[in-house]
Amino acid sequence: MWGITRERDAAFTQFAADASASLTSTAWLVSGDREVARDLVQTALLKTYVAWPRVRQADARAFARRALVNAHIDQWRQRHGEVVSTSTVESRTAASDPYEGVDDNDRVARMLATLPPQQRAVVVLRYYCDLSERQVADELGLSLGTVKSHASRGLATLRTRYAEEGHLQ
Repeated sequence: MWGITRERDAAFTQFAADASASLTSTAWLVSGDREVARDLVQTALLKTYVAWPRVRQADARAFARRALVNAHIDQWRQRHGEVVSTSTVESRTAASDPYEGVDDNDRVARMLATLPPQQRAVVVLRYYCDLSERQVADELGLSLGTVKSHASRGLATLRTRYAEEGHLQ
């Protein structure tokens, strides 16, 4: 019994170490807030650990991502809406040049923060995590049509906001 638990814990610990950076980036893009992102990752890892005996190792990252996005949507629903504050959106920068990409990262984060949570989740999973429409639908428990609709509307909103900022002709 103890050997099985140790092996399971070791496998989960390795998974958590390997997946944390990716989950944190996804959580940051979904939430737009570094502290919220950390909480979302911890919630997702906790839910994944509890379900670990049932989770297939090949699907563990997908399970954790889904738990993360669902936790964010649940938090949003509990608050009955979100107040978007561009001052709380932080930029991710390269370690070698702390200023490289700050404007672009900030702009993307601010624009993503204006999307409703489910649209934001679809856009992040589809285009940042590079999942297929079917994979996004499976991860979020949505129909394929809903994923396509959210992606289309989300991208249209982002394009409009980008153009309003004077970046498109």
